[in-house]
Amino acid sequence: MAIGEQTFGFFIPTVTLMGVGCHKELADKVKQLGGKRLLIVTDKGITSAGLTDKIVKLIREGAGVDTFVFDETIPNPTDTNVDDGVKVYQDNQCDMLISLGGGSAHDCGKGIGLVVSNGGKIHDYEGLDQSTKPLPPYIAINTTAGTASEMTRFCIITDTSRKVKMAIVDWRVTPNIAINDPQLMAGMPAALTAATGMDALTHAVEAYVSTAATPITDACAIKAIELIAQHLRAAVANGADMAARDNMAYAEYLAGMAFNNASLGHVHAMAHQLGGFYNLPHGVCNAILLPHVERFNMIAKVDRFGDIAKAMGEKVEGLSPRAAAEKALEAIKTLSTDIGIPANLTELGVKRKTSAPWPRTRRRTLAA
Repeated sequence: MAIGEQTFGFFIPTVTLMGVGCHKELADKVKQLGGKRLLIVTDKGITSAGLTDKIVKLIREGAGVDTFVFDETIPNPTDTNVDDGVKVYQDNQCDMLISLGGGSAHDCGKGIGLVVSNGGKIHDYEGLDQSTKPLPPYIAINTTAGTASEMTRFCIITDTSRKVKMAIVDWRVTPNIAINDPQLMAGMPAALTAATGMDALTHAVEAYVSTAATPITDACAIKAIELIAQHLRAAVANGADMAARDNMAYAEYLAGMAFNNASLGHVHAMAHQLGGFYNLPHGVCNAILLPHVERFNMIAKVDRFGDIAKAMGEKVEGLSPRAAAEKALEAIKTLSTDIGIPANLTELGVKRKTSAPWPRTRRRTLAA
């Protein structure tokens, strides 16, 4: 559908802090939001790395706010995870949320916020805009450069009974404040840097070829692709390369701006089900699926894939539209190989057939 034939929304946090050292402004932002009893939602890895204590100290010394920690979030957070976090929030009479980490921590934090504000169970909010009340004041502090969950209206929670990732898309879960400080990302191991970086690339590519793309999302997506092509290899090779980390922080945020508004496609639709069924790393699933799905999409958006190839540094001058588009798929595969992404799903333990039937449920996705 062409621009002008329908209307579009644009969703983004009210405030975003970017750049080296920006997390030091956290206490001022906590005071501005006015919470008195704050729950930090994170995971054991973040706590063992010392980041949780660092953030707690900043808040207590700078804002004088009572601070509690729920660090039981797991990769691919579950409905049980959310229930446990809700109990901690309510038992401590909290009135404000901070999620600290990558996509799992942010998704769990959003799920907790939905339930404590709106009641019921997290399953009640599967689908589009099912909440009726705003979340508590909410800050998302990012420590990875991939999911963009710190700034989106998306929340992905695994339903443990159905083994399905529930897609919760609700404008009310968009954080009030997002913090993207590359200093907090420097400790990411190479494999996680690679996986989250390819997740960001998938966001940008799927948004750019989406039927809901707009000039605004196009600008964000193409710039994100350029930055990822230029800086992801360096970030994987040397986690202390602060310039590469900073540029990847901008890239994942730009990709988030793109897909948060243009939505996603069949790469994510399939990756979420693989993650829910096999508990696989989301970014790696995306990276493996991306060139295969986009080969199919290419028949409808061949000119756009030429743009992607150019953004990834490929020489496309003088090539036919189809040949230029092929360069995009080659560039995606080469990047994946260079940063150590597994070549196929078999390497992740996925089987052609499974003894257990896939859950017979209606899967709600937002495939564009």
